[in-house]
Amino acid sequence: MSGPRITAFFDEATFTITYLVVDPETSRAVIIDPVLDYDHRGGSLSTRSAQAVLDAAAGQGAQIDYILETHVHADHLSSAPFLKAQTGAQIVIGSGIDKVQRTFAPVFHADDLSLNGAEFDILATDGQVLQFGNQQIEVIHMPGHTPACVAYHIGANVFVGDTLFMPDYGTARCDFPGGDAAALYRSIHKIFALPPETKLWMCHDYKAAGRDHYAWESDVATQRAHNVHIHDGVTEADFVAMRQTRDKGLAPPVLLLPSVQVNMRAGHFPPVEADGKRYLKIPLSGAIPT
Repeated sequence: MSGPRITAFFDEATFTITYLVVDPETSRAVIIDPVLDYDHRGGSLSTRSAQAVLDAAAGQGAQIDYILETHVHADHLSSAPFLKAQTGAQIVIGSGIDKVQRTFAPVFHADDLSLNGAEFDILATDGQVLQFGNQQIEVIHMPGHTPACVAYHIGANVFVGDTLFMPDYGTARCDFPGGDAAALYRSIHKIFALPPETKLWMCHDYKAAGRDHYAWESDVATQRAHNVHIHDGVTEADFVAMRQTRDKGLAPPVLLLPSVQVNMRAGHFPPVEADGKRYLKIPLSGAIPT
């Protein structure tokens, strides 16, 4: 059996990489972590990035079976509903999505939420296997960044979501609700236990200091040898201390509030209000001047 054919699409506005993964023998395919173009300044939306993935799939004669979300993203909006409408593909996320929904539903007064992940088509559990064409997708539960994070193991490739970045940039933050640095350490070591030549595909890249180009492909051996946060020899206690100190200095992602309330709904926006429009809510904190 041939390995999958992988095409990466980099969205510089959100530093996100979306993947089209095609089985070359059957032309069945999946899309991983798709982006909806969103202008935060004016609230305008576009499906330009998602359409580029569909155009590439059409160019390869590929049919999309699944849209795979690695987690509820806090830095970009998902275009999964648009892609599902165009392809009939099922939207997949980790089964821990209910924890994320229960955490954030009160924050946004999201009374429409199921609180059990019913907005998604498949709630994938650790070790579950999905099939597209002759390719198998093994789901790996990867808590730490969020409680619902998963990675997707396809052939000799793992799509790691936000768990790992390129070796010179390190690892994901753990200060979001439900985040856990010790859990992230153990999750990453699930990946490190795979064969050293296993390819690892990042969900984001921010060009670490001293690097003048974006990159998103690594492998287990390189990460174990060179990841600045979690290379071989770093203990769990060391990692947790580093992560907690580092996270205290990180600003919230620019698109945190719009992203979470859309992505926990499987990419759908909040319900239409009385005036026929949809609104994203921005909860305020701190003392409100009077």
